[in-house]
Amino acid sequence: MSDKRKIGNSELIVSAVGLGCMGLSQSYPPFPEKEESIRFLRRAVEMGQTFFDTSEAYAAGSNEELVGEALAPVREKMAIPSGVSLSVMKTTINFKKWRI
Repeated sequence: MSDKRKIGNSELIVSAVGLGCMGLSQSYPPFPEKEESIRFLRRAVEMGQTFFDTSEAYAAGSNEELVGEALAPVREKMAIPSGVSLSVMKTTINFKKWRI
């Protein structure tokens, strides 16, 4: 994986294609064991991946924790965007019941 991209006006250079991590813990079962996911993410780093996408919204925050644990040894060399965006139209949501 040799293609790199500069992010906006920053000095941050990342792999051209990001690795979406949602499927490691949400939406696409069966999910791999935690240790297998960590090995997968660390292998991606060995292959040149530096741009990983996660969100607190994935698996109630456990996806961010998984990615954070896996990439802790190389955190300074990685870009890990994380965020939540909700769009609500004509719906009332009691946010006290939700962890956002």
